[in-house]
Amino acid sequence: MFMRVQVVFTALLALSAIACNRASDRREFTLQGQVLSIDPAKKYVTVKHEEITGFMPAMTMAYEVKDEKVLEGLKPGDLVKATLVVISNGAYLSLILKVGEAPLEKPPAEAAMPSASSGFELLKPGEAVPDARFVDQDGKTRHFGEFKGSRVALTFIYTKCPLPTFCPLMDRHFAAIQKTIKADPSLSAVHLVTVSFDPATDTPPVLKRHAKTLDADLTRWTFLTGDRDEIDQFGARFGVSVSRALNDARDITHNLRTAIINADGTLAKVYIGNDWTPDQVVADLKGTGVGTGGTGVGR
Repeated sequence: MFMRVQVVFTALLALSAIACNRASDRREFTLQGQVLSIDPAKKYVTVKHEEITGFMPAMTMAYEVKDEKVLEGLKPGDLVKATLVVISNGAYLSLILKVGEAPLEKPPAEAAMPSASSGFELLKPGEAVPDARFVDQDGKTRHFGEFKGSRVALTFIYTKCPLPTFCPLMDRHFAAIQKTIKADPSLSAVHLVTVSFDPATDTPPVLKRHAKTLDADLTRWTFLTGDRDEIDQFGARFGVSVSRALNDARDITHNLRTAIINADGTLAKVYIGNDWTPDQVVADLKGTGVGTGGTGVGR
């Protein structure tokens, strides 16, 4: 009888520990800013907000809401106070309270486009990817053309990105892809490339430490930085939009783009945003051939 009670008590302790761990993964922050745009169908609201002390600098970001009712009555220009919930693999706004109104500084569509992208046309499937110059995690100068001969999965991040559903999600997805390609001989010619668009912070030593945290195999996964303008121009060809506040270099507003590049250096496919899975990319990498590929980029 004593043994049975002890087993039950031990099980309850284990469940309690799990519950505590789950609870500790949840953090809440107060966010104050201005609504720039709303997408009720996708349950997203874009907010230009002040610094969240101890978590992230002032930033413009599209945030998810779990319930579209939270967005009812809101419109671009509204000043809001919201609760940002951050969990281990995501973030969302659980409460949004309107506290005022103010004219928008510029239309949301204009604010979303970086000045660096002007005059650079988006690459189309089958077009050659520019042979841009970078510096890798070892401080070695690299040209993108060096990856010819390998099928490449390319993504763009910066290491200080605070939200789990943005750059950290790209890191997790690429780590999962790396695990798959290492175990599948048919993917032995695949190479992963991560480009940081924050070279001021993401120096080669920083990228090397970042690679280590991801358990990256640097024979299969390369991290690149370089000249900021050259990176912006390169990323713009894939539809990457990056803008930086003049008064705070940490204030980086960006979208997400991930691409598959053929072994001959031509574009095969671009994934928009974070609505893709490692399995989808692996399947496309297996089907990638010269001059083939899925959808092109969109704005």
